[in-house]
Amino acid sequence: MAIIITDECINCGACEPECPNTAIYEGADDWRYKDGTKLKGKVILPDGTEIDSDEAQTPISDEVYYIVPGKCTECKGFHDEPQCAAVCPVDCCIPDDNHLESEETLLNRQAFLHNE
Repeated sequence: MAIIITDECINCGACEPECPNTAIYEGADDWRYKDGTKLKGKVILPDGTEIDSDEAQTPISDEVYYIVPGKCTECKGFHDEPQCAAVCPVDCCIPDDNHLESEETLLNRQAFLHNE
């Protein structure tokens, strides 16, 4: 499963630099698949969707920091635990019940994002 940032977020920004996939963005900021990954130009996502990795995507939240589920790997392949949750001073980085995924799926995503 991916991690979600709840509305208890105090917008401290501690989580953002810790994400190895650059899946965390400040509220209202556009995001891109290429940010912090090795994706370039047109790519086909694991679900079969073709996207332009350079194209700005609509922010998921306008209020608080947010995590892009399609880029979150719960730090699998990098760390033993999600780093956003480890550094969050108010414990608002929690598992996202709407994005339940196996460890295999998360590791495959990590390999896809970083061309490994």
